[in-house]
Amino acid sequence: MPELYTVAFKGNRREYYYNTFYHSLNPKEHVIVQADRGEDIGLLDKKILTPIDFSDKDKPRSILRPASEEDRRKLELNRSDEEKAWQQTLELIKKHNLEMKLVDIEYQFDRNKMTFYFTAEHRVDFRALVRDLASEYKTRIELRQIGVRDEAKRIGGYGVCGQQQCCTSFLKTFDPISTADARVQGLSLNPSKISGNCGRLLCCLKYESEHYSETRKKYPEVGEKYITPSGPGSVDRINVFEDFMVVKLDSGEEVKVYGRDIKRKERKQTSFFSKWREALSIDKSE
Repeated sequence: MPELYTVAFKGNRREYYYNTFYHSLNPKEHVIVQADRGEDIGLLDKKILTPIDFSDKDKPRSILRPASEEDRRKLELNRSDEEKAWQQTLELIKKHNLEMKLVDIEYQFDRNKMTFYFTAEHRVDFRALVRDLASEYKTRIELRQIGVRDEAKRIGGYGVCGQQQCCTSFLKTFDPISTADARVQGLSLNPSKISGNCGRLLCCLKYESEHYSETRKKYPEVGEKYITPSGPGSVDRINVFEDFMVVKLDSGEEVKVYGRDIKRKERKQTSFFSKWREALSIDKSE
């Protein structure tokens, strides 16, 4: 079985490729790979050591050869021509009065295809624009509408954590994210604090959401009454990672209660949601 690698392309796009012809390859060097109707060039990212079961439809193409010096010069020429095409494309978009934002332009290595990435609020009829672009650049033109999260991935950048954006560095797909993921972690719902560079909710809100949800199931709600060995009180806060809650007694004293020590009979249900959750758990146990 040939070795499997990931290859990185412009716009932080990564795809799997087999070293079908058993070339001697070095990570972080350019390679020429099979592409749709031709060849493309990318940076050899890393070797995949864990076997992956691909469907026939998703079966990776092949790495054709390591890039030569001439190939790298051609890549530089393509990048230069992409920059030159930028202003002209903006003028054509304005000419056709299209409500779309140009994000990136990418030549396929062999110049058999030129892809224009854009975002738009609504569906765009860009047939006339495609005709003008094909006439100007004498190659197959593809206009690809992407979302704002894909735009952030292509452009790159750093998150509020100071690290490279997750979508740029390792995320391959975008999972649905909601404010419920922030709420269960006790985070502020201020959009400026939980939104990424794309303006959408931070991808990292999903990473620990399941852990929080599962851990909090065994705890009462904040504000719910709870009887401790030191007396009755109400739940003041919950520490998910250290697995304990703090109960504030009627006397003002604070008592730690660990998850393993929580007893249902010592909880006094004080809200409709609590009673509903308790009833549901009893039904399931029966």
